Amino acid sequence: MGDSSSLDCSVLVLNRFYMAVRVIDVRRAMTLLYRGCAEVITIDEDQYSNYDFESWCELSELQALEKQSDEDFLRTPTRELKVPRIVRLVLYDRIPKSTVRFNRKTLFARDGYRCQYCGQTRPMSQLSLDHVVPRSQGGKTTWENVVCSCLNCNSKKGGRTPSQASMKLLTVPVRPQSNPGIGITLKDPRYESWKTFLTPNVAS
Repeated sequence: MGDSSSLDCSVLVLNRFYMAVRVIDVRRAMTLLYRGCAEVITIDEDQYSNYDFESWCELSELQALEKQSDEDFLRTPTRELKVPRIVRLVLYDRIPKSTVRFNRKTLFARDGYRCQYCGQTRPMSQLSLDHVVPRSQGGKTTWENVVCSCLNCNSKKGGRTPSQASMKLLTVPVRPQSNPGIGITLKDPRYESWKTFLTPNVAS
C-alpha cells in the first residue's frame, strides 16, 4: 500500500512484560524503534520474533520484494520499511491502566459511530455528543449519561430527556471496560496478531 494509507495504520504497544498498554500511530512507533526504545514483535505459528531497528530494516528489504496484501510499507529516500503491527517497549514495565479515557473518539467508538436514537451510522463529522439527561437538568458528562447522536436527532431532542422528547435510546450507555477503538481495529484482518495480547472480551 502507499504511504498515505500506511501512515493511517495503528500499532499495538506492549510493555516489557508483553502486556498491551496502548495503541499509537505509525510515526510514533517508528520513532520509538529508531531511538532504540522499542523493538518490533512478530508472531509466526505461535513463535515470537524480536527485531531492533537495523534488523527490521533488513527484514523489510527482503519482504518488500514480495509484498503481501495484508502488509503496509513506508517509503524513505533510501529504502522501504514495513509497517510493524506490534512493538514492545524495552524498558517500560508499568502495568496498563484499566480505565478508558472519556473523549469524543472513544465514545463514538463505544457506540460504533451509530446514532443511539435513529440507529444510523455516520462519519465522525456528522455526529455529536448528546447528554441523555441534559446538563440544564443536572445531567453529568459521564460514560453513563452521554451517547453518540446524529446532528438531526440532537437538534430534535434539544434540552430535553428522551422521554420528554418522545425519543427512545437504542442501548443503555455504560462505561467500557477496555478501549472500544481497539475492538473496531480488530475487525481489520491486518491486526489479527493483536489478539494474542488482548483479553478475550476485547478481542472478540
